[in-house]
Amino acid sequence: MMRIILPALAAIVPLVAAAQQFPAKPIHIVAPYAAGGAMDLVSRSLAAVMSESIGQQVVVENRTGGQGMIGAQYVARSSPDGYTLLMYADAHAIAPAVFLKLNFDPIKDFAPITNTILGTHLIVAHPSVKANTLQELIELAKREPGKLTFGSPGTATPQHLAGELFKQQAGGLDIQHVPYRGGGQLIIDLVGGQVPLGLIGLPPTIGHIRAGRLKVFAVTARKRSPSLPDVPTVEEAGLPGYETVQWFGPAAPAGTPRPVIERLYAEFVKALRNPAVVERLTAAGLEIAPSASPEAYGEFIRAEAARWPAIVKAAGVKPE
Repeated sequence: MMRIILPALAAIVPLVAAAQQFPAKPIHIVAPYAAGGAMDLVSRSLAAVMSESIGQQVVVENRTGGQGMIGAQYVARSSPDGYTLLMYADAHAIAPAVFLKLNFDPIKDFAPITNTILGTHLIVAHPSVKANTLQELIELAKREPGKLTFGSPGTATPQHLAGELFKQQAGGLDIQHVPYRGGGQLIIDLVGGQVPLGLIGLPPTIGHIRAGRLKVFAVTARKRSPSLPDVPTVEEAGLPGYETVQWFGPAAPAGTPRPVIERLYAEFVKALRNPAVVERLTAAGLEIAPSASPEAYGEFIRAEAARWPAIVKAAGVKPE
């Protein structure tokens, strides 16, 4: 029995000691999407505040590609010591439904820490589209099946699936999807009229909406955005039960010691309550929404993962 217990204790003691000293070196937050988006804004805002709070540099690293999976795989394979974190996002909860051959498990290979924000997607259009409300858009799509297209930042992205869910709940609309490689070119083509409709987040579109270069039919969240208080939700506009939200928050590799997770949770929540962070994120139209605990964040992730397979199947998206 002692031959079994002693080696186990020898393996545990260094982990406990390391957790008690945490953090003893810089922490890296991997943001798996390009700089300039909402995730980059949130990550860098939090990193600046946390660097001062914990006395160690918190560095944001953009590891892009594979719809967020390249950065996720990198973190999943990193040492479970709390020094390499992933900004775990809605796309990672969707991943099991759309990727057949991942070299990691998007759910099991991470230890959730906390959600950070909730955002909304928008159903937007070029001003030339002959509809001014969501119901008018639905009627237009029914009168002219197959003629409208909607763009998203890519196939099987949360925005794409939000659009497919809208089509399903509106009675099976025939609106073709146009996938882009990210939101930057999609915004350019929406404003230029090359694609009439789009499903995209609020931060990159709000300036164009206020300037009249785009019009917005609805927000996809369950409640209206304070940044666009006159814009109805999809549910208010006539599709009961419809809701999709943008969300993301840090997660560590599975096996990270519990004391380290608890320290990281406390530091992220503290940073989310910093007045400068609150002002910056709310100005971008983001709702600050930390989880009640790491366990609550894990439950939220699992619930999100459970809802998408049926939507993916109904949309005809073929797992890759």
